[in-house]
Amino acid sequence: MRDMAMHIMDIAQNSIYANATAITIEVIENKDDDSYVVIVDDNGGGMSREMVSKVTDPYVTTRTTRKTGLGIPLLKLNAERTGGNFHIHSEEGKGTNVKAEFVFTHPDRLPAGDIAGIIVLLIAANPGIEFKYQHVTNKGKYALCTAEINETLEGVSISEPSVVRFLKEMIKENQQQILIS
Repeated sequence: MRDMAMHIMDIAQNSIYANATAITIEVIENKDDDSYVVIVDDNGGGMSREMVSKVTDPYVTTRTTRKTGLGIPLLKLNAERTGGNFHIHSEEGKGTNVKAEFVFTHPDRLPAGDIAGIIVLLIAANPGIEFKYQHVTNKGKYALCTAEINETLEGVSISEPSVVRFLKEMIKENQQQILIS
């Protein structure tokens, strides 16, 4: 993966594949603690303890269309090579929580990438899933919830192109206000 946005997309796609109806994506940048944290939490089908113990192996996947699953192993590798950590907690029938902690100033920490674009893509492609996105920095916090947006839209589809454009602009503007330089 070339950036954090692609990691977020990959983990969220795992959640979608696991039939999640609610997915929370959180990015926490804390320059004071020298940390950059990505958390993806879902209410999907979850995994057995055995699968959780194997999921960081690139040759283990639940998908039948391919024999490798590189997303989680690469996220773990990228976090650990910055001196950070990787945690995954999952329970069958309850969902999965993935947390990757990176050292903020480490030269091997991947760039953020187009997180706004990925969030909007996930929302537009999966209008039946409730997404919550939160981005926290030392300068502030931005949060978005598709349930609230859908209420405001009063029947207009969240995947309507004009709504998608508006959401992307809104997320980018709010991110710019809180991003750490």
